[in-house]
Amino acid sequence: MVSCDTQEEIDEKWEKLSAGGQENRCGWLKDKFGLSWQVATPVLPELLNDKDEKKVKRVMEAMFQMTKLDIAGLRKAYDQQE
Repeated sequence: MVSCDTQEEIDEKWEKLSAGGQENRCGWLKDKFGLSWQVATPVLPELLNDKDEKKVKRVMEAMFQMTKLDIAGLRKAYDQQE
């Protein structure tokens, strides 16, 4: 796992690790050597550990639609009003 604090870090690591490899969902990829990596952010567990089940569900649904994690997209799903 590669932990990234900012979207810029996610973008940089994702580009380098996925070059010649295979991108997958939810921040997962295989590098050119076939090693699996998750390019993640500490923001995700923070959002998923909320007591509001509806917020957690929205974040999970947003994450399942992503290949590379998008911090702004995760926060948008979390902050979305019913």
